[in-house]
Amino acid sequence: MTATHETVLLEEAVAALNIEPSGVYVDGTYGRGGHTNVILQALSPQGKVVAIDKDKEALQFAQTHHQQDQRFYSWHGSFGDFSAALEAAGIEQTIQGLLLDLGVSSPQLDNAERGFSFMRDGELDMRMDTSQGLTARAWLAQATEADIADVLWRYGEERFSRRIARNIVASRAEKPLATTLELAELVAQSVPKREQGKHPATRSFQAIRIKINQELDDVEKCLHQATARLASGGRLVVISFHSLEDRIVKHYMRAQSTPPRLPKGLPIMDSAVQSAMPLRLVGKAIRAQTNEVAHNVRARSAIMRVAEKV
Repeated sequence: MTATHETVLLEEAVAALNIEPSGVYVDGTYGRGGHTNVILQALSPQGKVVAIDKDKEALQFAQTHHQQDQRFYSWHGSFGDFSAALEAAGIEQTIQGLLLDLGVSSPQLDNAERGFSFMRDGELDMRMDTSQGLTARAWLAQATEADIADVLWRYGEERFSRRIARNIVASRAEKPLATTLELAELVAQSVPKREQGKHPATRSFQAIRIKINQELDDVEKCLHQATARLASGGRLVVISFHSLEDRIVKHYMRAQSTPPRLPKGLPIMDSAVQSAMPLRLVGKAIRAQTNEVAHNVRARSAIMRVAEKV
């Protein structure tokens, strides 16, 4: 059965990009191409979409569906290196839009062999790019108890991180964790208090996945390049699915759009300070509407922020 993916905030994200028909747009997380498809529909023959994904399965899907479209270019790698993707595509000029739809996709979750889901039994992999890097299984087999606890707390905000880490290390002394359900069961047994409506392994799986894929590092790396690569009037649109991602995005956009507080009496016009800021915020943070959440539960935690290059 082919895994499907419901693109979250599809219409809202593409509208936020404020598409110029001849513009260049980067879809930093292609997935199954939901956003890219709609962007391409709005572009003229002179427009371009550079689609990036760590997941080779996503890019195979992309090449099958867009191989005849000269406006489309796909690149295997991290959106944190999107400048390299633009270089590979032969694009030297600034771009009109950069879109990031963060997190794990439905096809990745639905394929038990990928190891992302605590609801399906599969090998503990969790790599978005299966061609490189440590698997979750390998990392859990060699990381120290302190490192595991730190990752669970820092990336999962797991209250019982130390207890879980201690039990992982004790368990692997007899037999290393090999499958998702083994890890999920161990975490469930380690958590004395449950959050209503949430599987006890949710935070731990999120934390380990973020660690394995360096997800937050990628977000920061991408944002630090974004302002320089956007053209005047170009839009940065980011959809986050948990507070750690959103905090990074919110702080970056705020820092790039808010003038510093200067001592009173300095001979500097407010307009001069404001004009020196590279971004301006576009509207307030947007969440999925009730009808979308009812249709796609993944949209429940989505939050989208938009900024424009001044």
